[in-house]
Amino acid sequence: MLRQDGRKEPAGVTAIETALMMIILVPLVFGIVEFGLLFYDKAMITNASREGARAGIVYQFDPDSERRHPGNEVITDTINDYLENRLVTFGSAVGPTVTISRNPVNGDAPGDRLIVDVLYRYDFLVLPNFVAGLVGGLDLTARTIMRLE
Repeated sequence: MLRQDGRKEPAGVTAIETALMMIILVPLVFGIVEFGLLFYDKAMITNASREGARAGIVYQFDPDSERRHPGNEVITDTINDYLENRLVTFGSAVGPTVTISRNPVNGDAPGDRLIVDVLYRYDFLVLPNFVAGLVGGLDLTARTIMRLE
C-alpha cells in the first residue's frame, strides 16, 4: 500500500495498529454499556421505591373499618411487581431487599411518615470476571419518604 508521500507502507502495519486500538476500544465500549445498565437499574430501583411508598400512603376502603392504609405486604408486592420485568439482570439476579418503617412507629394517622428503602445487589453483567475481580458487585439503594394521606 502506498502512503500519501509515495513511499510504500510495510505490510501488516494496519493490522497491528487496529489490534492495538482494539485493546483500548473494546473495553471502553463494554464499560459504557455496563455503566448504562447500572444507571438504568438504579433508576428502576428508585422508581420502584416511589411506587411502593405511593401504594402505602393512600387509604384503602375496608368494609369492617372505615379506612386503613395498606400493610407492608402490599408495599413489598408493589415493588416486586414493578421490578419483575424492568431490571436488566439476564436472569441471574436475586430480588431486591425491601425495608419499610413508619415514623412514629406503627403510625397510621394522616401526616405520619412512611419510609421505604430498597436495596439491590448489582452484579456486573458485561464484564463480570474483570470487574468482579476488582470491585465485586455494587449495592444500589433507593429511599423514599412520604407522608400518609
